[in-house]
Amino acid sequence: MRRVAASNLRVPAIETEQLTKHYGPVRALDRVSLAAPAGSIFGFLGPNGAGKSTTIRILMGLMRATAGRASVLGMDCWRDSLRTRRRIGYLPGDVRFYNQLTGRQTLEFLAAGRRIDAAGEIERLTLRFGLALDRRVRAYSRGMKQQLGLIQALMHKPELLILDEPTSSLDPLLQQVLYDELRAAAKQGATVLFSSHTLAEVEALCEHVAIVREGRLVEHSPIEQLRARALRRVSYTLRDGVCPPPPEGFNVRERLERRWSGTWAGPIDDLIRWLAATPIENVTIGPPDLEELFLEYYHSQPEGAPA
Repeated sequence: MRRVAASNLRVPAIETEQLTKHYGPVRALDRVSLAAPAGSIFGFLGPNGAGKSTTIRILMGLMRATAGRASVLGMDCWRDSLRTRRRIGYLPGDVRFYNQLTGRQTLEFLAAGRRIDAAGEIERLTLRFGLALDRRVRAYSRGMKQQLGLIQALMHKPELLILDEPTSSLDPLLQQVLYDELRAAAKQGATVLFSSHTLAEVEALCEHVAIVREGRLVEHSPIEQLRARALRRVSYTLRDGVCPPPPEGFNVRERLERRWSGTWAGPIDDLIRWLAATPIENVTIGPPDLEELFLEYYHSQPEGAPA
């Protein structure tokens, strides 16, 4: 199957509007509206239990939403689920296979189910991931099963990849192989939904990011916009201990005699102007740090959520 045509890149590959899912009194998703641009690598972040896997199951047509709308590749996720799945590569969070089959038999079985000849791509991906296909799945480690899951998701060159915690159980070298494959797929027009709870890999790989917490969308931005709002760690030492009040945007974390340290949120030019007018002996300004921004999302109470 070919990648998505360039003419379709203007249409969001994934779009939800007020997407809601209740399990009895439990709100797994609460009015989540997001859009993943076609041809992008879209990070989907949140702590465990935030609603990521529920969203993915709805996008895959495996679960019906309580309310709201969800579409992939311009089609309704529930009504058109058979059509959409032909064009999606999917890796669930807990991938499972038939233990009695070998890795090769598993991939051949799945390719036959899709009615495609994926032998060439299976061979290429097997070499890339270094997976022994002639061993039975029951003898595979968790990392090997994850590699097999990634190969089956990639082997038909889908227009959309939906990957739930894809780097789980992979060593750093295999993670890099996966990143390279996803970047190459995006360059060919595919869209990647990359679900994770790890900031570092999303920051390194993704162009856009959505963050969910307790079933609610708390952020939906290009990664560069997040970096512009990220906090910088700042520390400085005064010459004589006398200092004007820090400017708005500087959050003091520690004050020890002449040494001050904290975080800065805002345009760096404003901080530099204040530092230049202050009797400072030395100063250290760190690069934008998304970690604190993400932790703030993870720990803060969502607006309107019950206490």
